[in-house]
Amino acid sequence: MPRLAQNDDMQSHRITGGGNFNFTAARVEKLGATEYTLATIAADTTGSTFAFAAELRKAVVAVVNACKKSPRANNLLVRVVEFNSTIPGNVREIHGFKALKDIDPVAYPDFSPTGMTPLNDAAYSAFGAMKDYGKTLTDQDFSVNGIGVLITDGGENASMMSTQAVRDQIETATKEEILESLVTILVGINASSCRRELEGWQRETGIAQYVDAGDATPQKLAKLADFVSRSISSQSQALGTGGASQQATF
Repeated sequence: MPRLAQNDDMQSHRITGGGNFNFTAARVEKLGATEYTLATIAADTTGSTFAFAAELRKAVVAVVNACKKSPRANNLLVRVVEFNSTIPGNVREIHGFKALKDIDPVAYPDFSPTGMTPLNDAAYSAFGAMKDYGKTLTDQDFSVNGIGVLITDGGENASMMSTQAVRDQIETATKEEILESLVTILVGINASSCRRELEGWQRETGIAQYVDAGDATPQKLAKLADFVSRSISSQSQALGTGGASQQATF
């Protein structure tokens, strides 16, 4: 993945643990609170999502807009990425970890679905970035937890990284107490034909929860947006308790 651009408020970081993955995040000196929940949304933009790409983008926008209304909005840093095999490095940031006040989700680009499904790479980027940025923050006495949500309509078929590498990132973040807690969610949308495959991948990677969101209708995608935003808000409210939030129900 090419080096990501920096500006006065954002800084580029390399994900540790292998591979050639970067992420951007707000400079620590620009942060105004003492505790943060790191939230990552990773959206599948492979060719098979073409029929519902516009609705999927609307769901991601709705999640971020809902987070802006949370009582904990000032304690959330959100990163949004898309993934498919035609993107250099397989994963592209729409934006790195930013305060909600600095995010304009209406400006998110239209999704242009193409390619195959590098699900391992998307998960590695999502959880590895939270692990590394979380360490940067905890080393400077911030309180930090995290939540990562992967949304896909199909199983792994195009990654550079292994399933074990994904598991290692998750386990490092929690066992080494880099994050107070980490909630990990895999969402299948329009994925009934590969549900068993996705549930198996979820178990192999150590992702805590699999949610079958059903067919990719506007109504189900709106329900998905509500579920993800509630999950993020709940995890943020759990910060400081020493544990993860209770799983939201879809």
